[in-house]
Amino acid sequence: MVSSSRNMTFVTRDGQTHSNPVTADAMQEKVVLVMDLVESVRLMAGDEAGTVERWRSFLHHARDEVLPPLQGRMVKSLGDGFLAEFDSASEAVKAALTLHEYFPPLNKKLDASSRMYLRAGLNATHLYVDEQDVFGHGVNLAARVTTLAAPGETVVTANVRDAIVDGLDGETEDMGESYLKHWPEPVRTWRVWSASKAKLEPAARRPMPPPQQDLRPTIAVIPFTASASLSEHKVVGELVADGVIARLSKSQQLKVISRLTTTALRGRSVESSALQERLNAQYALSGSYAVISNKVVLTAELTDVRAGEVIWSERMAGSIDDLLQADSDLINSLTNASAQAVLSTTLQRSLILPVPQLDSNALLLGGIALMHRSTERDLDRSKELLDAVVERHQRVATPWAWLAKWHILQVMQGRTQDPASEFRKAIDIADRSMDLDPGCSLAIAVKGHALCHLGKEVDEARHLLDLATQANPNEPMAWLYSGLWSSMWGAPKDAIQQVTTALSLSPLDPQRYYFEMMLANSYGALKDWNTTATLCRESLRRNRYHLPTIRTQMIAEFERGELDEAKRLFGLVQTLQPGLTLSKYMAVGGNSSLKQIGSRVFKALGLPD
Repeated sequence: MVSSSRNMTFVTRDGQTHSNPVTADAMQEKVVLVMDLVESVRLMAGDEAGTVERWRSFLHHARDEVLPPLQGRMVKSLGDGFLAEFDSASEAVKAALTLHEYFPPLNKKLDASSRMYLRAGLNATHLYVDEQDVFGHGVNLAARVTTLAAPGETVVTANVRDAIVDGLDGETEDMGESYLKHWPEPVRTWRVWSASKAKLEPAARRPMPPPQQDLRPTIAVIPFTASASLSEHKVVGELVADGVIARLSKSQQLKVISRLTTTALRGRSVESSALQERLNAQYALSGSYAVISNKVVLTAELTDVRAGEVIWSERMAGSIDDLLQADSDLINSLTNASAQAVLSTTLQRSLILPVPQLDSNALLLGGIALMHRSTERDLDRSKELLDAVVERHQRVATPWAWLAKWHILQVMQGRTQDPASEFRKAIDIADRSMDLDPGCSLAIAVKGHALCHLGKEVDEARHLLDLATQANPNEPMAWLYSGLWSSMWGAPKDAIQQVTTALSLSPLDPQRYYFEMMLANSYGALKDWNTTATLCRESLRRNRYHLPTIRTQMIAEFERGELDEAKRLFGLVQTLQPGLTLSKYMAVGGNSSLKQIGSRVFKALGLPD
């Protein structure tokens, strides 16, 4: 047998280089352990000296006390983690579980923000090994598997699971298949925890879900002040603040400071740094007003408190009577303009700044907005931003849920040759989000949405969507996706009510075109093709390249006898989704009645089988 070979170049301490031929026969079976410090960047920023001291003590403990008795070798320290190699899977698992025990006693003496937790990943594989390092794809897989572990957890691949004894080397829990970043295929993994501790503390086998961090940009609305000291009009400033706060609070993308907090700031000159430190607000809306007869004139400005810059300012006018209405035109105009300014500013930053320079709310908000712009460039940038925020906040559920939705939109925009695989990725990532926060209604809804599109487990999809609306009755995406289910498999009249509810819960949503497309489908299920076409035109006015809307309008125009317009839209579909066939069209969304109508229309317009 002739083995292949290649040269590996090494640099010695005196700067000399030499090459050694490395053959396939020289590879060794090893178990790779990767452990890293959870949220190391935040810990270093909060207490660099203390974190470094505790981490160095841990490395000394690992290298000199834990690894040698278990025939383990620390290959290298990675700054906030380390790589070790073992000959035995059972000893590698024992080392990981033992090392997890180092920080809990220390954490009892620290405040919550300074506590340190580890996560571990193990993989058994063939590697090239020398005195300084180990080489091979198996090392990368161990590192990727580590990202699946929650604080205090150890996750192993199938090769490690097969080499240990369940109940003796540790207790195991099957995590199923996971799609890992930069890994070509799903990987089967297991959680492992100490068998002895599992017997003594069965309730502590899995850590509690971490507290969930809200990554949305925060805005403080400060009651407007009167430009003249007329006591009878003092209430106007409070009316404006109340109305704007109530309406802004319906936005999915913004977090709004309560007026009980901001009313104390009325009439005061508050520095931007104070707003940021005391209220943790990135934006502040403030202004003044004057009352002339029955007319009120507002002068509003929106400030980016981090930069201390006014990013939007406008003068508006309306009647006092209008301010007293539940749906005030003046309040709506002020709210829509200020919310759009926040979203536009954040989105612009996400487009022009390198990812490391973007704060987390810009990453998340930019990722959400760009995934709905529908062009290939925007979708790719959206994935980059969502990957970055997931990497930065791996214990926060919401970014994972939006990343799952990104994979669904890949299919909706015709960007994949394997829709079923993309839906499975979406389901897997949604499960990851639900592991972090079992009550995350967005993740529950996204998983139900993916199952609905697969056309399989339709009852399970309905159950998840009902669960999502129960978990958070104010989650617009749960109602929106429930509407899709009803239009496909349930009662179309229910679909119209559910999508209308979603719109009422998020009237400022930058994805409004998506809601309108869903509402159009609901009317399509009732075969009200005139309303369907009207809603599609409204949707396309906001996003002209949204492929699902174009398909729905094409069907509506055909059914209402507008054949020339249907043919024009059919040509646009073929341009945006080249290679589309009837079989590919029917592969997504099951065999619902709407799908059957769409198939008939596509066939009549000349789409090949």
